[in-house]
Amino acid sequence: MDKFSPGYYVSQNTYKSFQPNAINRQWQIVNPEIITLLSQADRQLGRLDMFSNCIPSIDLFISMHMLKEATQSSKIEGTQTNIEDALLDEKDIAPEKKDDWNEVQNYIFAMQEAIENLERIPLSTRLIKHTHKVLLQGVRGEYKQPGEFRKSQNWIGGASIEDAVFVPPVHTSVPELMSDLEKFMHNDGLQIPELIKIAILHYQFETIHPFLDGNGRIGRLLITLYLVQKEILKKPILYLSDFLEKNRQLYYDNLMRVREKNDLQQWIKFFLVGIIETAKSSIDTFEKILQLKSEVENLALSKGSRVGAIQMVLEHLYKKPVITASIVSSITKQSLATSYNIVSDMEELGILKENTGGKRNRSYIFINYINLYR
Repeated sequence: MDKFSPGYYVSQNTYKSFQPNAINRQWQIVNPEIITLLSQADRQLGRLDMFSNCIPSIDLFISMHMLKEATQSSKIEGTQTNIEDALLDEKDIAPEKKDDWNEVQNYIFAMQEAIENLERIPLSTRLIKHTHKVLLQGVRGEYKQPGEFRKSQNWIGGASIEDAVFVPPVHTSVPELMSDLEKFMHNDGLQIPELIKIAILHYQFETIHPFLDGNGRIGRLLITLYLVQKEILKKPILYLSDFLEKNRQLYYDNLMRVREKNDLQQWIKFFLVGIIETAKSSIDTFEKILQLKSEVENLALSKGSRVGAIQMVLEHLYKKPVITASIVSSITKQSLATSYNIVSDMEELGILKENTGGKRNRSYIFINYINLYR
């Protein structure tokens, strides 16, 4: 690995593009620090996977993990939508926030569809292209060839290509480079640990930058898809964007360090630390969810005949922790008047908090649950 050459710069008149070398080749890992981090990362992922298997109705909580990932991954790209905004319906979003909100919603939908598609389509350029098409549908990047590899030059940073921070390879080499990436992804003959393989895959994908827009979000989603595809995790419960957003400059610096100093090992160490910290954080969140679930269910017991209705509402709130009386009515099959009483009971118990401040069209949030994801 210390002898790996990531590629070379090619003069293109007024700028230089970076031409990556192929990655579908044999690798040898001798760095003891990487081996130690790899062992820790494997152990934490094993804990997370085992922990998720012990949680009843784990799928209830996955949607909030996805929503957090969508807001954090999109934030790296410059959007300003937070978790509370992302939970609102489109009609409740201020006009100046609507573009950002739509991008986050698209990312959630793209993630859900990609994970569902893994059951019948292997992780491949075909799946990547389809996910990219969903991601950019109807948003700011909809005219940037959604679902297709780019047919022109792109660049990262800078006001123009001449002062760009990084210029990816010429578009004519993208199909060949992505074919090599796909072969590497599925080459079981390579003696390389899966976590190091996905670290290299992510680096190479971001270096190729195969699309005109959405590369960062697709590249980060690729990490989770790979972990699920290889059954390292049975459920899509680990997303690195929160770690990468908090360490954004280090993230960019370590990717560039590979290209400029041939230092792939530093990138892999950073990536493995991200896996370790994110897995620990996810376990901590799930522990707190189970504790909260037990607490609110015990609180609900004090409401006698309404216990069943409150439990039905809680199940909905774990998926989407914003609710109105009319939604409560739809869930419980109770009258609107009774539903207002159910909401009032849940406010009194401290489960729900009024979110709008108005007297009409009120919405309520499962405040302690949302706080776990902030």
